[in-house]
Amino acid sequence: MGSITDVAGISAGHFTDARRPTGCTVVLCSDGAVAGVDVRGAAPGTRETDLLAPTNLVERVHGVLLAGGSAWGLDAATGVVRWLEEHGAGLDVRFARLPLVPAAVLFDLYSGDPAIRPDANAGYEACKAASTQAPAEGNVGAGAGAAIGKVFGLERAMKGGIGTASLRVGDVTVGAIVACNAVGDVVDPETSTVIAGARTADGKSLVDARRAILAGELPQSVFSGTNTTIGVVATDAALTKAQATRLATIAHDGLARAIRPVHTMSDGDTMFALATGRAKDSPGMLVLGTMAAEATAQAIVRAIRAAHGIRAGALHLPAARDLPLQ
Repeated sequence: MGSITDVAGISAGHFTDARRPTGCTVVLCSDGAVAGVDVRGAAPGTRETDLLAPTNLVERVHGVLLAGGSAWGLDAATGVVRWLEEHGAGLDVRFARLPLVPAAVLFDLYSGDPAIRPDANAGYEACKAASTQAPAEGNVGAGAGAAIGKVFGLERAMKGGIGTASLRVGDVTVGAIVACNAVGDVVDPETSTVIAGARTADGKSLVDARRAILAGELPQSVFSGTNTTIGVVATDAALTKAQATRLATIAHDGLARAIRPVHTMSDGDTMFALATGRAKDSPGMLVLGTMAAEATAQAIVRAIRAAHGIRAGALHLPAARDLPLQ
């Protein structure tokens, strides 16, 4: 299935905090990449997304941060900026080189001390760990504290995580890395089977939240912003800023295939797109968009299949690998 680091010019790394389930993930493009973003959820936590608008000045960014810790986790981007500056990456602003690092966060304050969340040092350490090797998946980085299937309450939820995938068509590669902390279930798009999500009241089996809602079971009130799926799609094709923005938009199709429900008022779903331009040719936006949506959906499924269940006090979040539950 590959990983986002199969894209030429991209490296990735995690920092996972051992004190409680939280962390951050960085996708680096130190030489710069044309970037776009699509914020589709109604409760996002983001940084530097306005500069990615196609009508705005800056063309390239030097990294993207994904982090836990809710809005506090945005502080980790400061560490990414520091690491990139130390390594000579950034926009030449005459008096210095300014690294540009958009970021998005998810809410993972459910377990342990909520005062422990990714900070600037966490972002710096994620950069130190970054490489072109395939990054770890599951309970690491921005996916360390992720949970899914919270439609009927956290006590009936399951463990989320982070996953990555890539596809190659001709000489062009598209990869994705996604941290899944959705309010909804995760579905295998190939079979339409729910693989993890909201559980029955006894906690032993899956409900299928979509069918339950349509049958009249009312969702539990979920505080806005306590869910979110965030990720990055990257390609070595050369794109304009408008095309990168469109690629981020199409990547959300991958979320819609793998998460039900998605893009809710309680989610802050955000996808970034990076184009390094290392490939000689491009198959065109129709092909690239198809690849981006597919890589995104595969990354989500891999995140959930790689996750391990956790216990923290009274909270138990089993993982897909734990099913069927006893």
